[in-house]
Amino acid sequence: MDKQYNVSNIEFSGEWIILSVNEETYQIPIAQASKKLSQATDIERKIYRISPSGYGIHWYAIDEDLTIKGLIRLATVAQIA
Repeated sequence: MDKQYNVSNIEFSGEWIILSVNEETYQIPIAQASKKLSQATDIERKIYRISPSGYGIHWYAIDEDLTIKGLIRLATVAQIA
């Protein structure tokens, strides 16, 4: 089975999630993506797992799950606005 998305990097910079997927880089406003992530510490944000299928990301410390597709959609909207 092929991965839906190939996530190569996830970083946090100020108010942004910087997500590298399928050789593209997206900036997503943390507050729009997740209230839990916006309130999380730097350490809590660094403890995550990308699903084997490439469908989503799970942050263990804050019990948060986000889909890659949803994050990309937020990035697209953020760039238009």
